[in-house]
Amino acid sequence: MKLVNIGFGNAVNCARILSVVNPDSAPVKRLVQDAKEQKLLIDATQGRRTRAVIIMDSNHIILSYLQTEKIMQRLNEEANSEEGTNE
Repeated sequence: MKLVNIGFGNAVNCARILSVVNPDSAPVKRLVQDAKEQKLLIDATQGRRTRAVIIMDSNHIILSYLQTEKIMQRLNEEANSEEGTNE
């Protein structure tokens, strides 16, 4: 199980991530609200502004203060390091 840091010492299993999206669009805001109502929302922002929304395969939605690009960079670094160990 590979974990990626999403800020403030919080980590997420890389294999379970479906998407990392920007929280500014109306459909994503509705998705976050629906997850909140269904008690599937995990807020990892520690009171800061939400800059990325992580969608998991378990229907959980995770809010992060890190920018979408930074999370994707960390995921790509994790994938590259995994490829290096397989060779």
